[in-house]
Amino acid sequence: MPEKIISMKNIRKEFSGVHVLKGVDFNVYDGRIMALLGENGAGKSTLMKILTGVYSKTSGEILMDGKEVNFASTKESQKNGIAIIHQELNLVRHLSIGENIFLGREPVAKIRNIKWKQLYEEARKWLDKLGLNEDPRELVGNISVGKQQLVEIAKALSLNARVIIMDEPTGALTVSETEKLFSVIRELKEQGHSIVYISHRLKEIFEICDDVTVLRDGELIGESSIGELDEDKIIEMMVGRKLDEQYPRVLCDPGDVVLDVKDLNNRFVRNVSFQLRHGEILGVAGLMGAGRTELARTLYGIYKKDRGDILLENRKVRLASPTDALAQGIAYVSEDRKANGIVLGLSVRENITLASLKAYSGVIGNISKAKEEQSAQHYVDSMSIKTSGTKQLLKYLSGGNQQKVSLAKNLDSNPKVLILDEPTRGVDVGAKKEIYELINRFKKEGMSIIMISSEIPEILGMSDRIMVMHEGEITGILNREEATQEKIMGLAVGKDVN
Repeated sequence: MPEKIISMKNIRKEFSGVHVLKGVDFNVYDGRIMALLGENGAGKSTLMKILTGVYSKTSGEILMDGKEVNFASTKESQKNGIAIIHQELNLVRHLSIGENIFLGREPVAKIRNIKWKQLYEEARKWLDKLGLNEDPRELVGNISVGKQQLVEIAKALSLNARVIIMDEPTGALTVSETEKLFSVIRELKEQGHSIVYISHRLKEIFEICDDVTVLRDGELIGESSIGELDEDKIIEMMVGRKLDEQYPRVLCDPGDVVLDVKDLNNRFVRNVSFQLRHGEILGVAGLMGAGRTELARTLYGIYKKDRGDILLENRKVRLASPTDALAQGIAYVSEDRKANGIVLGLSVRENITLASLKAYSGVIGNISKAKEEQSAQHYVDSMSIKTSGTKQLLKYLSGGNQQKVSLAKNLDSNPKVLILDEPTRGVDVGAKKEIYELINRFKKEGMSIIMISSEIPEILGMSDRIMVMHEGEITGILNREEATQEKIMGLAVGKDVN
């Protein structure tokens, strides 16, 4: 059995009483590549942030070379030989390759001047080790994403990292860049480095990893050598949950096609075609980076399309901005309500009417407060928004009630198509049930709904049909009767489930 470099035992983490990690064990072995897998929200990132000193654990212990360690910062973990390469690269584009490698650790003379010659010579040494021929004086912004990924690895090596954590390292790479990265990872392994490899791409796991650890809902499901597993087994370990009665799905017969998307393309999505019917909930599933939110933002006019047609009730529509989308009858409830959906410093009334102010404006542009109040009170009553009154500032409402206000704001524009991006994110179980009931009510009233969710049980529990995306493309559209968690997860990781 290979030697354990790192052993995390019974790690627990709570945020404001919410249990994110529930007694997780995790091991890193000498000179081996450990895959860390799980659905969105399984606890992978939290576990790695505890290991690298970003978060402190609630309880448990971390052993490195058999000795207990507790890192208070990333600087401490780096000093002990642990480096992390995030999915979003932490490079400064307007600085050189060499400056990025040694940022904050530049060699300096006694008078505190940077020794530029030494910096670039040292950088050259690490670049040569990775087979990267770029001049270390070249600006990072001038090289490809694949080469930027190698610069991050060079930075990790310059820290004398024994353990390198890679979070979705191939997310933005071409096929040839991915092959180059794998070649580098294999060389690092041969040189005795240990790798933690986080990815949703199962084919990569079988190509590059030695061992697999799977988390689900903050718990350890299992650790196995790669030879003991196949894709189906990993998917089963990742999903493994059963639906219960918390999803009050309503059976309806969908009507005519309301939205018809044909061959939609831009830098985020490719060849996307689908239809949405009157009184239907189309669930959209996929893993992080699948392009779900980008598709929603394209349909809402935030991102421009390069090619393709969008037809609303058999008529081509131009969606160059959210104003266009709202005018055509498409509303979008953002996954990040605080950044894009609501204004916490405004009142409940002001938030609800924010997207429809023209409807409350007189001839000279003055806003009718009486009309605003009447409309806002209607939504407060009909949606059971718990507030002391429509004049209460939104920041004093609970997360669930803030989400209801965000929904009300979009309903006030009288949409034909309502796009819900993670509609129950950050709300408690009771508020989730209330939001599900509201979504069903909209559906029964004939609204056409696109519901994006990272929670597969939620998708299965609420949708009439389920569209699955992977890397900007649709990998399958499933009828409710044929959809299972295993099929959805298989399509989400790019597997052919037929």
